Amino acid sequence: MSAKLPILAIASNSVRPPQRSSDRWRQALREAIRHPAELAALLELPAEWCREHVADPSDFPLLVPRSYLARMKPRDTRDPLLRQVLPQRAEQSATAGFVADPVGDASATLAPGLLQKYRGRALLVTTGACAVHCRYCFRRHYPYAEASLSSSVIDRVIDQLAADSSIHEVILSGGDPLSLGDDRLSELCRPIAAIPHITRLRIHTRWPIVIPERVTDRFVTLLSDLPTTCVVVIHANHANELAQDVPPAIERLRASGAMLLNQAVLLRRVNDSFDALRELSERLIACGVVPYYLHQLDRVAGAAHFEVPVETGRELIAELRRELPGYMVPSYVQERAGELHKIPLA
Repeated sequence: MSAKLPILAIASNSVRPPQRSSDRWRQALREAIRHPAELAALLELPAEWCREHVADPSDFPLLVPRSYLARMKPRDTRDPLLRQVLPQRAEQSATAGFVADPVGDASATLAPGLLQKYRGRALLVTTGACAVHCRYCFRRHYPYAEASLSSSVIDRVIDQLAADSSIHEVILSGGDPLSLGDDRLSELCRPIAAIPHITRLRIHTRWPIVIPERVTDRFVTLLSDLPTTCVVVIHANHANELAQDVPPAIERLRASGAMLLNQAVLLRRVNDSFDALRELSERLIACGVVPYYLHQLDRVAGAAHFEVPVETGRELIAELRRELPGYMVPSYVQERAGELHKIPLA
């Protein structure tokens, strides 16, 4: 397990009122790291290395919760969690084929915040907020201001979903839908789940991984009470992310009765090895989560330095199949704009 940073355990001398458990995730987000210099100082990264590699993240700000930071190894510039969140100069290099909207979100938009790419499924971009800013994010250039889900917009979207009996599954995405409070999520989920032809509600979230306190009792109760099948897709790319308070948070999610899946992205110098992917699958299964997808990197502008050749990905999947039971091997897929489904790569 990665060493914790002692500095993160130092309490403030000021006396704070006790927090309700439901408020801790908000406090954790307020205390998140937002400046590369602070991140580098806390991890004791070499100054010369930082001058050479670290960039100003003006177009896509840095955001790293301290609970996630605490799983990184100090003084290790190759730490797989650090690499996912640290803005690097490589992001500033334009690369042919890497664009602002690599998966065709714009062309799939039916209404503000409402997308449909695949038959029988609709996706809601619920918010632009996240608990962490992943540097490879395929929506790092998404026009969230144009897709704001105000109360009036939500009402129209729910009416649109109710009027289309061909839609059987609604996916809550973002940003990250768990950036919304439990009351707001309830206001969104309950009317959708009450539509007779909606048989599944899927939530894609990274919050249980980076700020586990977000899995509140109220959220678990909400999932338990919904009159439809709930699927929660978490996002972990490396086994080191499934440390500290993450397994208990996942156990609370399991108690809701929701199906738990994981999607990962194949990332250069993060998880592009057999050992990294095997350990990730092992840790997920131990937590009760099915390894669902291993995505080929979406070719979003600013993320070319994360790309792994498809042939390498195929070799890794073949090795996993030789060594692991089938249920522990994720499907290796790629999303391509305009296609009617994700493309299997292996």
